[in-house]
Amino acid sequence: MSYATKNLIAAAVAGLALSGATFAQETSAGVFDAGGALDAANPDVVVTLGLGVGTAPAFPGWDDYDLGATGTFRFDFVRFPNGFTWGSLGSVGYREGFGLYGSAGFIGERNIADYPELAGLDDVDWTLELGIGAGYEARNYRAFGDIRYGFNGHEGFVGTLGADWVTRPTDALTVSLGPRIGFGDNTYSSTYFGVTPANAAGGSLPVFDASGGLVSAGIELKSTYQFNELWGVEGRASWNRLLNDAADSPITQLGSADQYRVSINLIRRISLNF
Repeated sequence: MSYATKNLIAAAVAGLALSGATFAQETSAGVFDAGGALDAANPDVVVTLGLGVGTAPAFPGWDDYDLGATGTFRFDFVRFPNGFTWGSLGSVGYREGFGLYGSAGFIGERNIADYPELAGLDDVDWTLELGIGAGYEARNYRAFGDIRYGFNGHEGFVGTLGADWVTRPTDALTVSLGPRIGFGDNTYSSTYFGVTPANAAGGSLPVFDASGGLVSAGIELKSTYQFNELWGVEGRASWNRLLNDAADSPITQLGSADQYRVSINLIRRISLNF
């Protein structure tokens, strides 16, 4: 497990521990009651934090899968001192209207020593992707788009466009399903799918110039079960098919153009309640 992953786990555990320490106070006051933690007149920020486990390709284009820690963070609601509010005080995993949110992703390192068939390629450090997204959510549908920049590894821009059909079989259960389209710039594509002349000279792969653009298309299924207004569990399963240069790359030809991800997270809603 990488140093960065250990730090991510530690931060998430600390956040959940902090939320647990305030849980008794919030529930005893009635979190949505007058004077409750989410009904105070003073400024407030409400976020959703999650920690869990998941599996994903070791790196883009490959067919080996890693099992490790996953996390999620969502900005739900803010109330400013002048009374202006943004977001929703709906329960775990549910909000309506237009909203901005933080977007994050993690890609594990590509260590060529572990993949002799890729001899000659460059190692790629783990990448933490951070960015922002915007979307609109109604009771039975949502649409969104986000953009992220990679740090430490590919150091390029990636983005996602998506839409979901949303259904609620019970008051506690929300299920969504919809398409996803992924994009990446030249830096991202050349890092994971390109083969330079120097790379080719040191191995058996042919030279390949990977350009950015449309990288993948697929579908995602998400299910959220609410234990109460504060706690829930969220599961995700997705399939994406690499396209264009990402699919034609000799690296992907040795790996797989079909990329699957599965994760499950325990999520906790936290009111900072300044």
